[in-house]
Order: sequence, then structure tokens, then C-alpha cells
Amino acid sequence: MKRSIFLFILAALLFSACGLPPASDSGTAVPVILTSTTFLADIARNVAGDRARVESLLPLGADPHTYQPTPLDVARIAESKVLILNGLEYEHFIESLLESAGGEQLIIVASEGIEPRKMEEHHGEENAAETEAGEGSEHEAGDPHMWLDPNLVLFYVENIREGLTHFDPHGAAIYQANAEAYRARLKELDAWIVEEVAQIPPERRLLITNHESLGYFAERYGFRIVGTVIESFSSDASPSAQQMATLIGQIRASGAPAIFLEASENPALAQQIADESGVRVVTGLHLESLTNGSPAATYIDMMKHNVTLIVNALK
Repeated sequence: MKRSIFLFILAALLFSACGLPPASDSGTAVPVILTSTTFLADIARNVAGDRARVESLLPLGADPHTYQPTPLDVARIAESKVLILNGLEYEHFIESLLESAGGEQLIIVASEGIEPRKMEEHHGEENAAETEAGEGSEHEAGDPHMWLDPNLVLFYVENIREGLTHFDPHGAAIYQANAEAYRARLKELDAWIVEEVAQIPPERRLLITNHESLGYFAERYGFRIVGTVIESFSSDASPSAQQMATLIGQIRASGAPAIFLEASENPALAQQIADESGVRVVTGLHLESLTNGSPAATYIDMMKHNVTLIVNALK
């Protein structure tokens, strides 16, 4: 999706001379803020507090890379006052929904202002060409998985706070206080991850994943991405036989002990590669969606669960 679509903010919403109504204790229904994903909804709730009801367009467990919109999604977007997106073409399905929904929404791009990672050069020109020609090429803007580094979520929080303040100036102090409190929790999360990762010897901090999703996480915490089953920022793609053979060689040469998969991903290809390279498959990561209760009920819970799985597999 073109960047301009994400940044499209109707001037009519910046008026907000009256702002949002006071919180629900006044008896007035609070407005609906719609986010694209469940983890964004949790982050936004921590900023909005009681001044709005935050809902996720995608249900729990849905993969944004393969999500098929429904007519109900159009209605929900049309009824929403604010729409929060990750950006960087992560929500490749959203453009047609916005065109169908019409209406007037304030669109907040959570990742605005963060420099994205590009596809790793080690893929080679031939493999990169195959990826661009195949499925999953919608992420030409770069790697959208910024939320997997809590330090980058600090930018998400600020962008959401600023957007909600534009929409609802009367809530500015509340949004500021909520954002500051949540930023403190994110910094605590980052410090906890650093301590957990320290249990892994540096030479064993090697990651193999289904698709390119942990790049920002790896950069922050000192991991090396050995390779991916699918050489794309999207899970909606297919590897070639040559790419699979190359990955098997990379695994054997690196000594990486495991391939990490999300709970929603089909393990068949990863298991085939694992069998041929002599490593194991670790499933159960939650990288793109929260869960209904444990283990990933909130963004912070999700990150702690993922880090625990990775540390236990590599230390």
C-alpha cells in the first residue's frame, strides 16, 4: 500500500473542538478505536485508557499476511472514529476495505518515523528476484515486524498518543500519563529480555524462523539470523527447492540447534528441513497475534512467552 494512504487524515477529524466525550462515567458511550491487529489493540488500550473502546479488526490467532477480509470488516471500519495501523504495507488487505467503507476516520500509523529493515542481502540476487516475483512481495517498503523490539514500540506509543490527542484534545493529559506509564513498562520488558538472553552463550544466539519476522528482535538482543524457511517478510509465500537446499546448508554450517515457528504456521516444510539438517522444530511462538488468555494475553505477555521459548531452546 502506498505510504500516502496510511498518512491520509481527513481534516474534518482534526477539528475536534469538542473532542471525545468524557469517559463512560458521564453516561455517554465512548467512541470506537479500531486497530488492525490484536497486539496493536493492546498497545492502544494502554494509551487510550477509559476514554475509548479499542477493538481489533483481525480476530485472535489471525495471520495478517493471509487474512481474507469479510463484509463485516467494511462495516466496522465505516463505524470507527480512529483506525490504527502498523504501516509498512503490513496490512496489505486494508486498501480495498477503506475504499469500500468510506466514512471519515483518523488513520494513525504506529510505525511512522522508524527506519525499516530491508530484505537481507545474503539471499542473493536470484533468490531475491524469485521472492519479488512470487507471493509475499507486498512488503517492498521493508520489514514491518517492528513491534518485536520493545524499544521500537516506544515509537508506536508516541504515535498513538499524538494521534489520539489530535482527535481528542481534551484527553491530552490522560493520554500523556497513560503513555508515560506504559513506556516505563516497556523499558522494564526490554531490561528483562536482556537478562534472559544473557543465559544463551553468544555463539548459540542463532535464529531460524519460518519467514523473516525476528530481524528487529535479533538486532536488539544480539542474535544472528541464520536463515528462514520462506525468504520473505510475509508468511504468504513459498520457497523454491534451491532456497530449501541453501537453508539446509546454512543450518549445518552454523550449528543452529532449532527452527522456530509461530503457533499458526504449518510445520510441514520446517519439519522436512529439520529432519534433513538434524535440528528440532520449536513451535508455539506468538509473533503476530495475541491469544485468548495465557500465554499471550497482552503484548508484554506475548514477548515474555516468545523469549522464554527461545532462551530455553538455545541456552
